[in-house]
Amino acid sequence: MIEIDNVHKSFGSLDVIKGVSLTVNKGEVVSIIGGSGSGKSTLLMCINGLESIKSGSIRVDGTEVHAPGTDINKLRQKIGIVFQQWNAFPHLTVLENVMLAPRKVLGLSKQEAEAIAVQQLTHVGLAAKLKVFPGKLSGGQQQRMAIARALAMSPDYMLFDEATSALDPQLVGEVLDTMRMLAEDGMTMVLVTHEIRFARDVSDRVAFFRNGLVHEIGAPEQVLGNPQKPETADFLKSVH
Repeated sequence: MIEIDNVHKSFGSLDVIKGVSLTVNKGEVVSIIGGSGSGKSTLLMCINGLESIKSGSIRVDGTEVHAPGTDINKLRQKIGIVFQQWNAFPHLTVLENVMLAPRKVLGLSKQEAEAIAVQQLTHVGLAAKLKVFPGKLSGGQQQRMAIARALAMSPDYMLFDEATSALDPQLVGEVLDTMRMLAEDGMTMVLVTHEIRFARDVSDRVAFFRNGLVHEIGAPEQVLGNPQKPETADFLKSVH
């Protein structure tokens, strides 16, 4: 479970997150929508400790992410994250890229790491690309490799930060299909996304962020189909 309790975050004098509270239960898919600058992506960075917080708390399975005594590297092994663009190591093959973290971080043998990497690359539909270098992949294939790389660490949670926003439109579907498959597998997921239809399909809950706060949250059919707040309705009109 991810428990976010009254979190504030600022960059200098700019308050980006202004008191967000949100709980994500095991097996739940929560989508976060909202305009740019609403604090969505920053919150993901705070969840896995890439960003500090000013006040409040974030707990993952009861462990306080930002407490001084927390082993953040150990905690991050539980939390996979996929960004808009992931910079692969260009001189390593797709297989070697995905093997890297299980070997270096988890200390697995080459054989163990390779078995896991092959399994996850196959899972995301890249079994035919193991020996290829990343530069030869399409943008959609690169994002699926990034998902496989995160999954190779056997995370309990997956965070997606606009995972399709840097892709050509015709490549978005294959990445969303991979994310949909993970949701169906029962993975706990937090998605920052502008793909509203996808959010409606896969989410248990949708949160609309505005000005650093959760402005509205609920089941997708309610938030997206019958929003209670006029700002939510205005935002949804603007993205259709």
